[in-house]
Parts: sequence; structure tokens; C-alpha cells
Amino acid sequence: MKRIFFSIVMIGAVTFGLTSCGGGKKEEAKEENTEEAYDDYETADEDKPADDAAAAPEQSNASPEDLISQGQALVDASDCKTCHHPTNKLVGPAHAEVAKKYEFTKANVSLLAGKIINGGSGVWGEIPMSPHADLPKADAEKMAMYVLSLDGEKPKD
Repeated sequence: MKRIFFSIVMIGAVTFGLTSCGGGKKEEAKEENTEEAYDDYETADEDKPADDAAAAPEQSNASPEDLISQGQALVDASDCKTCHHPTNKLVGPAHAEVAKKYEFTKANVSLLAGKIINGGSGVWGEIPMSPHADLPKADAEKMAMYVLSLDGEKPKD
């Protein structure tokens, strides 16, 4: 009887973990070359369309530290903790492991933001990461900046 109960609990836990962290179809991340949030810390870009400035006024003169702090708040308020832990592997890799694997560059911020939005699999194992399609790209970039900062590395280029 105990074996059956234990089996049911384990199957339920595994099912919950897989479905809450993207047990669905495998999707490839679209790599986009936009650098919205990451560029804002370097200089205020006067060539950006007016609607970009209106959509994210807090970014216009934001420092890298401000963007990273905003990214941490977004991660803390999201479902990331279902599959990721700052230092320990859960269903997905630890955020610190992601920071060690990827250099803190504009290209990698954009790449990881794309993976956050579109989901993905194959880099860290066969369990796919669920997409977060409703997340704005600027927010996903802030989240990626936060994750990449966890190894103490400062933004490059």
C-alpha cells in the first residue's frame, strides 16, 4: 500500500514539474538582434522612435545596475523559481550556471531574452523550457541581464 501511495505521489510531482516548466512541444529560440534594454545603459539613443521612449521611460537613462535590479524584481515576481534556483539545479539549470556559461554581452542578453520569450531545449538537457510569449522583450532582456550578472561579471561592449 505504501509503495502505491509513494508511486502516485512521485508521478504527480514529476507531472507537475514537467507541465509547469514546459512539458509541451519543443520550440527553437528565435535570435533577434535588437538590443533595447541593454543599449539604454550606454547612451540615450535619440534615434529611437517616440513610442519606444513612451513605452519604457524608466530605461532612458538607466544604469546597468538599475536594469539588473529591475531584472531581479521581474525574475522574483515570475514563475522562474518553478524550474530554476539561483545556485542549485532544479528542473532547469541554476541561474549561476547560466551566468558562467554565457559571457555578459549584448548578443547573449538578446539570445537569452529570446529563449525566455520563445522557450527552448537541448542546451541544458532534453526537458524544454516553456515559452513566456506574453513577456515584453525589454523585460526579458532585463531578466537576462540579471541572470548574467550572478557570476559577478560586468556588461561588455
